[in-house]
Amino acid sequence: MGTTLSELLRIRAEAESDRTALKVAGAGNLTFENWWRRSDAVAAGLLRRGVAHGDRIGLVFGNADWIDYAVAFFGVLKAGAVAVPLSDQLAAADLDTRLAHCGATLVLRPGELPTAEPEPAGGLPQPAAGDLAQILYTSGTTGRPKGVAASHANLGYGWGGRRRPFAHSQTLAHAFPIGTNAGQWMLANAVGAHPAVLTLGRFTPGRFARMIEEHRAGTVFLVPTMAIELLAAGAHVKADLSSVLLLGSAAAPLPARIAAELTAAFPRATIANYYTSTEAAPAQTVMLYDAGRPSSVGRPASGGAVRIATAEGAPLPAGQTGEVWMRSPTASRHYYGDEAASGSVFRDGWIRMGDLGRLDADGYLYLVDRESDIVKSGAHKVSTLHVEEAVYEHPGVVEAAAFGVPHDALGTAVAVAVVGAADHTELRAFLKTRLAPHEQPHHLITLDALPRNHGGKVDKRALREVVR
Repeated sequence: MGTTLSELLRIRAEAESDRTALKVAGAGNLTFENWWRRSDAVAAGLLRRGVAHGDRIGLVFGNADWIDYAVAFFGVLKAGAVAVPLSDQLAAADLDTRLAHCGATLVLRPGELPTAEPEPAGGLPQPAAGDLAQILYTSGTTGRPKGVAASHANLGYGWGGRRRPFAHSQTLAHAFPIGTNAGQWMLANAVGAHPAVLTLGRFTPGRFARMIEEHRAGTVFLVPTMAIELLAAGAHVKADLSSVLLLGSAAAPLPARIAAELTAAFPRATIANYYTSTEAAPAQTVMLYDAGRPSSVGRPASGGAVRIATAEGAPLPAGQTGEVWMRSPTASRHYYGDEAASGSVFRDGWIRMGDLGRLDADGYLYLVDRESDIVKSGAHKVSTLHVEEAVYEHPGVVEAAAFGVPHDALGTAVAVAVVGAADHTELRAFLKTRLAPHEQPHHLITLDALPRNHGGKVDKRALREVVR
C-alpha cells in the first residue's frame, strides 16, 4: 500500500525527532517523536481495553485540545480502529445521534486517553490500504448530517513525497475546528507538510493576527468568515502580517470583493481559494486570485478532475451550467451505512458535489450555487451566490447571505441578511443596477451576526426562521 498517515508519522519521528509538528498558541507543542510515542501508548491502551479491528471510536475534542486530539487520532489508527472526529461544540442530542449512527464502542475526550506500555515492535495491528480509517460527519446545513467514510489509502494519498508542501514557511497558522474536513486537512499537514502547524483555542481577529505576528507564520489558512472578520476589525493594520506569503481560503466560496481586499491587506501573499468537500477529498480545485477571474474557484489539483454534467453524470460542454462532479485521484469515500445515498453521490470514482456550476474554455470552474440553495422564484432560478456577490460590492456591507423564503405568488422569494451599517433604502437602490428584477431581495434584514454551525458555515435554515 502507499504511505499511510501513521507510517508517515513514524518516518518523520525517526528522521526529525525533535522537530515541532503541532503547536497550540499558549498551550504547548508536540514534536514528532512525542507524537509517535504518545500515540503508541494510546494504541496500546485501547487494545488493553478490548478495542478490536474496525471498532469506531468517537473523538470529542475542542479547539484548545488539538495536541491531545492529534495523539488520540493516531492512537486509534495504530490500534486498527476507526477514528470519528467530533466537535465538543455539538449539542448533546446531535453528538449522541452521530455516535449511535456509526456504532461507536468508545468515546475519548481530553484527559481521558487510555494508555499502556506498548508491545514490542510489530505488536500493533497493520491496517490494509482499503481498511476504514475515519468517519467524518458533514455539517448538515442542507439536510441530515451524513458520515463520510475514508480508507487509509484515501487519507494517505499524496503524502510522503520528497517535496513537502509549503516549503516556503516554518510555520503554518490556521483556526479550523476539530470535526471538519478542513480541520482534518490541517492534521494531515502537521504530519506531512514542511512547516509546523499552529492553531489557537478560540478564534478572534485580534488574537489570530497577533498569533501570526508572534510566530512569523508564512502560510495562513482560514475560512471566508474569518477573513471578513479580520478585515472588518482592521486586524491587518494592528499587527505585522508581513511574514505571510500564502493566504489560503477554504470550506466556502470566497466573495470577489473580500479576495481583492485580502490582496491589499496581505501585499506579500498569494491569495488561494480551495474548493472541495468532505465527500470529494482529496480531490480539489485551487485558484490563485486573478482579478480577471475574480469569481472562479480554479482548476483541478492533486491529481483529480472536474466536469459539469447532468444529474445522471453525462458530461456537458464548456460554458453550460450543470451539476459539478469531481473525480478522486485515489480510492473514493462513501457514506457509512447508507448505500442508497452513496449510490447517488459516488459513481465510478466521480463524486456529485451538490453544487451547480460551469467550466470556461480554459477549464476554470465557476460555482453558480448550491443546488439546494437555488431560489426558484416564479419562472426564474436565482443564484444566491450571484446575489451575495452584488450585495458585497456595497461598502456598508460587512457580511451577507442570500436565501429563499416562501412567497404566496412566486412560490419562493429572495431574502438577504446583512451585517453592517448599510441603509436598506440605499442598498436596494444600489442593487437595482446590479441585479435583475427577479433577483432583487423581497426581504432585507440586518443582523448583528449571521447564524453559523460549529464548522463556521452560514446556517440558511436558521435565517429562514428569522424572516418567518
